[in-house]
Amino acid sequence: MYKNKNADGTLNICGKKVADLRSKLVPKTSQRKLADMLQLRGLDVNKNAVQKIESGERFVTDIELNIIAEVLNVSSDYLLERTKFSKPYPKNEKDLEN
Repeated sequence: MYKNKNADGTLNICGKKVADLRSKLVPKTSQRKLADMLQLRGLDVNKNAVQKIESGERFVTDIELNIIAEVLNVSSDYLLERTKFSKPYPKNEKDLEN
């Protein structure tokens, strides 16, 4: 059987992490501001979409997940709760040296 909901009924895994990370951004970042940041990266989302993602009422595509991770400066694995380490992965071998 196809599973498309979490045990708690939410439609995504990353929503709580997105909300937590957004609330810790400096300067303080509203859902509208995060939507604006995501739009600048090419995502067609608004404040309502961000609210639904954070509350688990909306699915998140892999493309959206990658851009959200970039904007929040974390790895997509962190948003998916596959790791407790939030640092994003290096984009190239030069970054591995640092």
